[in-house]
Amino acid sequence: MARPSVTLKLATTLDGRIATHEGLSKWITGEAARRVVHELRAGHDAVLVGIETALKDDPELTVRLPGYEGFPPARVVLDSRARLPLHSKLAQTARVLPTYIVTTGEVSGEMQAAGVRVIRAPSKHQRVDLGAALEALAEAGIERLFVEGGGVIATAFLRAGFVDRLEWFRAPTILGGDARPVIGHLNIEDLSNIVRFTRLGVQSVGDDLWETYELA
Repeated sequence: MARPSVTLKLATTLDGRIATHEGLSKWITGEAARRVVHELRAGHDAVLVGIETALKDDPELTVRLPGYEGFPPARVVLDSRARLPLHSKLAQTARVLPTYIVTTGEVSGEMQAAGVRVIRAPSKHQRVDLGAALEALAEAGIERLFVEGGGVIATAFLRAGFVDRLEWFRAPTILGGDARPVIGHLNIEDLSNIVRFTRLGVQSVGDDLWETYELA
């Protein structure tokens, strides 16, 4: 299967948490780390989030760097039931920046008229089939995909074996076991099946730590 290379970005506390048990998460990491994330976005063809992140945060997923004049990455939303609102920032700017909805459902004519590009993919376990979605994105010309979003998306990509590189930002904070983890169940029953990465680098960005890994 031809697919884009996938970089997964994680921003967590030291104990791998992304939000309180009530879902409060803004901001886990500091301004310097967020600036690096924009630099990483600029190095990819597209930025992907899940629909829950799109609904909760209403992101633009743009590159916001002083003086940046490079080609902006496309925006991709995994949206199995086509729930992205027409009034969302992503939909409202779809004529300016390429914006894709990957869905198993039907997208309204108004959404398509707004410029949103629709990729239909089969369903797998009541969600978008990631393999089919990545293959379709590759056919659309996306070679380097930057995956953001929450624990559901991170877990899905790791479980499917589609993560080639990790960019992990850790804040010097701890939220504890009742907070929301960045990685959910991977159904690993034997250590021989552990997901293993090779560390490429570690550096400080402001008060946070930035670690880079590639799949071993």
